[in-house]
Amino acid sequence: MQITSHTFKRNASRALHDEKLQRALTNVPTGFVDKRAKARDRLPEFDLLRDEGAAIKNHTLAHLDLYLEAYERKVHESGGHVHWAPTAEDARRIIVELCTERGAKLVTKGKSMVSEEIGLNAALEATGVTPIETDLGEYIIQLRGETPSHIIAPAIHLTKDQIEADFRRVHTDLPADRIITDAPELVAEARAVLRQRYVEADIGITGANFLIAETGTSITVTNEGNGDLTQSLPKVHIVIASIEKMVPTLEDVSTILRVLARSATGQEFSSYTTFSTGPRREGDPDGPEEYHVVILDNGRSGILGTEFQDMLRCIRCGACLNHCPVYQAVGGHAYGWVYSGPMGAVLTPSLVGVDKAGQLPNASTFCGRCEEVCPMRIPLPRMMRSWREREFERHLSPATTRAGIKAWAWLASRPKLYGMVTGLAARALRLLGGRGGRLRRLPLASGWTQYRDFPAPEGRTFREQWKERQRG
Repeated sequence: MQITSHTFKRNASRALHDEKLQRALTNVPTGFVDKRAKARDRLPEFDLLRDEGAAIKNHTLAHLDLYLEAYERKVHESGGHVHWAPTAEDARRIIVELCTERGAKLVTKGKSMVSEEIGLNAALEATGVTPIETDLGEYIIQLRGETPSHIIAPAIHLTKDQIEADFRRVHTDLPADRIITDAPELVAEARAVLRQRYVEADIGITGANFLIAETGTSITVTNEGNGDLTQSLPKVHIVIASIEKMVPTLEDVSTILRVLARSATGQEFSSYTTFSTGPRREGDPDGPEEYHVVILDNGRSGILGTEFQDMLRCIRCGACLNHCPVYQAVGGHAYGWVYSGPMGAVLTPSLVGVDKAGQLPNASTFCGRCEEVCPMRIPLPRMMRSWREREFERHLSPATTRAGIKAWAWLASRPKLYGMVTGLAARALRLLGGRGGRLRRLPLASGWTQYRDFPAPEGRTFREQWKERQRG
């Protein structure tokens, strides 16, 4: 997948002028934000579970090497195989070899952001293996040749009209007079096509929400049941997961699962939570004959021990995206890589470099909503601020930005002069705002006033008002 994070500003501008995208994004607040709030309110111990979940992940990350080794032993004991992939290239090579050595022509895939991260579909297609995405959202964007725009709702950037048009374009046997304008009809159409693919598949590939060191188990959480069919019908099941998906015990994961679905979709629990431990055993009615787990590093071990380690607590629920005003305005594709929103603004520079993704941490108002809703209590604004500092220190930010920050720093280090200049500016802006108290154009902030009015200051600075209050 080509990274375009360095052109975020251009991508965002294009997204703001995309009428269909803007219409589709109106579903984010009602579809996710409101439902999460109701689900949180129904669980009095929700915040306590967040604390416990964050503590579990912190403990795991502090002893990650030991838990990874324990997990590998348990997978071997259950008859499976673990493959270590230091890089994305290693992970692609391992999975492609597993497929080609078994003569696979068709593989079904459960939703996996890690497989997007390593560009797995393109690698499989290059060797003559056809990958079929089975998550409905992933299936839709595969038909369109697109990438996911959200980590749990890959096709949230599309309207029902667009999806119907894609089905009619690709499903050539679909009668012209058959109505598929509503969501249930679209789901039924996709399900009918995918059922046959499950039966034909030689290998099933899934991601994993969690890996359990205690038992060597991988866990997938879905609402469509596609993960179950993908891993149980083919003769071979391959799991692709990154190192931070590790959790010590089943008891630990039960704590995190209680906040995952509530934070993601506002459900008390996902429709399907599938535990997979090794290949089928004698007497099992179904299941794969081979079970392989590919564990990806791809730069994550380099995050351990740094100021960005907390990011590895992320459980990919998407809550920070759903509550982010920037994401709600531009959608996921503007971020230019697999991970979007606040979590992407931290994780992407960590994995591909701040030189390629330095614009992403700047796409934040620091309103703090992402940290407020994160079930793992990840301090996303603090880490975005750290990436901004790294970008500045490495002279990667534009010259005009650097000059502006230096001028502000010079002024802010001289309190008397700072107070005089900001006091004059506040009064001047109040006059410019007129009776309505709004500014339609603001020098040096045209990017803001191009799309909305700017509220004019009331005339006195915060420092002036604070001093006045102190005097009583």
